[in-house]
Amino acid sequence: MERKVLVICGVVGFLGLLSAVTGFAAEATRIKGSQVQFPSPSECVYPRSPALGLGLAAAVALMVAQIIVNVASGCVCCRQYQSGSNQSLALLCFVVSWFTFVIAFLLLLTGAALNDQHGEESLYFGNYYCYVVKPGVFAGAAVLSLASVALGIIYYISLVSAKNINDPWHPPVPSQGGIAMGHPQIPPQTSQEPVFVHEDTYMRRIST
Repeated sequence: MERKVLVICGVVGFLGLLSAVTGFAAEATRIKGSQVQFPSPSECVYPRSPALGLGLAAAVALMVAQIIVNVASGCVCCRQYQSGSNQSLALLCFVVSWFTFVIAFLLLLTGAALNDQHGEESLYFGNYYCYVVKPGVFAGAAVLSLASVALGIIYYISLVSAKNINDPWHPPVPSQGGIAMGHPQIPPQTSQEPVFVHEDTYMRRIST
């Protein structure tokens, strides 16, 4: 595998792990319902939480990883896909990777926004409600981030492999097996000495 491919896969994989780790950290430090205080029936007091910064960091890392994979792979709309396992796998991973990316990115941003409320409340049907992030939002986003990055790496490697196989400027080298090494065998040329016939013999044959 080329060094460029290894570097890109390493950077994207690191960003995916960073997004997942910060997502799980945001899940552990999110504001729970038991931590919200109610000085008055219409007021909610939220404690400080690092989940906002962790959620935003996870979203940024995931977005950068997705951008790197797609820039390195090139425009998918401009490619001519041929029938083959590599092209089919690459297209499938591309679609699923973007699907999981959008869901994970929205979950991370939503969770981060809900952890940035200070003294806000909502009135519904005469009752006041204080919003907190539900359990599993950041954790689900972290898992989807890992899935999105992994599928993006598979998509990129599949495209590179298909390009190397179908590259017209680098045709496969034909096999050199089965060539016998030796000196050519030239059949010997036999030279025949000319036969001389005596003149008297030739004249006798004519006279008869």
